[in-house]
Amino acid sequence: MTKPSTETSVQFTVGKLDAGMAILLTEDHHLIEFPSLLLPQGVTSGSVVNISVTRNLSEEEIKMKEFWDLQEGIFESFGKDQPEPPMLRVRNITQTSLTLEWDQLVLHTAKLRSLDIYKNGTKLAQHHIPTDTNHIKLSGLEVDHEYEFYVVIKTTSGSLQSNKVTVRTHKMDNLTGIKVAFGTFEEPEPAVTELKELVERMNATWSDEVDADTTHLLAQLPGGPNYEKAMRYSIPIVKPDWLVQCDRNKKIQAALPYYIVNVSQNE
Repeated sequence: MTKPSTETSVQFTVGKLDAGMAILLTEDHHLIEFPSLLLPQGVTSGSVVNISVTRNLSEEEIKMKEFWDLQEGIFESFGKDQPEPPMLRVRNITQTSLTLEWDQLVLHTAKLRSLDIYKNGTKLAQHHIPTDTNHIKLSGLEVDHEYEFYVVIKTTSGSLQSNKVTVRTHKMDNLTGIKVAFGTFEEPEPAVTELKELVERMNATWSDEVDADTTHLLAQLPGGPNYEKAMRYSIPIVKPDWLVQCDRNKKIQAALPYYIVNVSQNE
């Protein structure tokens, strides 16, 4: 059913008139400006005109429906699915370091502005986390010490905090956190095969390539892709005897005496 229109008519006397605007005077002496192009032809100063204003309720209803349909569309596209809190876990632990990892962020239509790591309630301001990564390696931790970590992401839809994870770094006699890769050997076989078997007996891990969790690179000679990557990420590059002594003493050994080159490196 079409709603009726409502109309109001007011009488004016035309005052000043020019090509653009007319000054109209009401019966109670109020002045208004009115576009002269909307006045009837032949109107001059002193003419009396009646101006009617009609409210088009049916058209107003159509426009309001269009407006709310647009709002509903915007909500469905951008406001219905909010970002989800990140899920955090610890991937690898050693005596003085660990790797934190989180699931792929689910942001829906929001955009990520920043991602911050918190250790024992304090933001680690020195760490800049690229928005396209999902892990970080933290070093310089205390041996056999408990820590609590969580992640806070800031998005265009607000801030969200991850779950909290509590973890204790390893004691010196815990060798399971060791993860080695292999560099250049004078005779790779059977040396590398024997070292891999030793790693497995120690309940430690090894990989063919250096990655974020690598703790040491075993090598006899400098050079090679793994060597360059280990140098770039400040991973200790040690002689194979380092691993042998760790197993023999049942305790992780300092890397410095086993470096294959006489340069300063950070453990």
